[in-house]
Amino acid sequence: MNSITANALVFTAQGNLELDVVDIQAPGPGEIRVRLKASGVCHSDLHVANGDWGSKVPTVLGHEGAGIIESVGPGVSPDRVGEHVALSWFAPCLKCKYCVSGRQWACRDTTANDAVMADGTTRIRRAGASIHAFLNVGSFAEYAVVPESGAITIPAELPFEIAALIGCAATTGIGAVLNTGKVPAGSSAAVVGCGGVGLSVVMGLALAGANPIIAVDMSDEKLAAAKAVGATHVINAADGTVVEQIRELTDGGVEYAFEAAGRVDTAEQCVSMTCAAGTAVLVGMPSGGTALPLNLLDVTLNGKSVVGCSYGGSTPSLTFPMLAELYMSGRLPLDKLVGRRIELGDVPHAFEEMKVGRGLRSVVCY
Repeated sequence: MNSITANALVFTAQGNLELDVVDIQAPGPGEIRVRLKASGVCHSDLHVANGDWGSKVPTVLGHEGAGIIESVGPGVSPDRVGEHVALSWFAPCLKCKYCVSGRQWACRDTTANDAVMADGTTRIRRAGASIHAFLNVGSFAEYAVVPESGAITIPAELPFEIAALIGCAATTGIGAVLNTGKVPAGSSAAVVGCGGVGLSVVMGLALAGANPIIAVDMSDEKLAAAKAVGATHVINAADGTVVEQIRELTDGGVEYAFEAAGRVDTAEQCVSMTCAAGTAVLVGMPSGGTALPLNLLDVTLNGKSVVGCSYGGSTPSLTFPMLAELYMSGRLPLDKLVGRRIELGDVPHAFEEMKVGRGLRSVVCY
């Protein structure tokens, strides 16, 4: 099996992205090579490009991808060739104590964070030199080699741009509600930050039957999108009175507050806006080393819970097909997350839009 030449966006240093041609090697044992058809542009990719998170270089960014299996390595059924798949950015080992207890999102033996395959090497080359794939996906390229456990079969009729969003934003946000928060019907809830993940939280709350669902952002465009996917109330945070407004709307605070911006100030707000016995779920990914100051008396005296959420507490092999079915049945308007369909070379501009909080999700279409 031969390598394949592909266009890719390569991160080489803080703020430096190079559109270049790379070689995608044949899949190794337990691996799959996918022809990408769509990739979402996520804030986590921007964190790496900005230097907020440490990352190996050079690296092909992108982790929210979907496509068609082009070839498989030894140990993978050849029947999988031709399958439509959504890619999980956290391919689990399926053997550790977390995986076997249904907590694949907490797998400690995955090599995703190291951006290498199980044998410690990579499957991308440029001029003969090894290149990493962000989170073992690297979906800002026309092809990707991923662990088999990271390629989840989806229905052939599901649009690839929707499948890509299921790979990260939708699973993270909806899972935060259903798995981490376990929000009961009728509960009051707020979502702070209405990007792709935050809007997915709103959808999850609507699925769960929460009421009211209060969306908070500084962008009127994003607040309009939140209303379109299930928010009952919206608050523009520009005037600085978010907590006071939410307490007034809910007679003292919401039962569940979801932080989806990855910021210290909004995380503090989420803890403050919860009522006694309320829960603040921290979903947004912050910069590395970020500390959260807490009013400990407020948390302890009022019996509040502050909970971290990784990948929506989800098991991708179960969650991806479920979300696909909900979308195709008309119960999950994931298409409303998509703001722009772009080409690979437009990703740097999408990052600039993201920095200023403008626009909805950009999706690269191959």
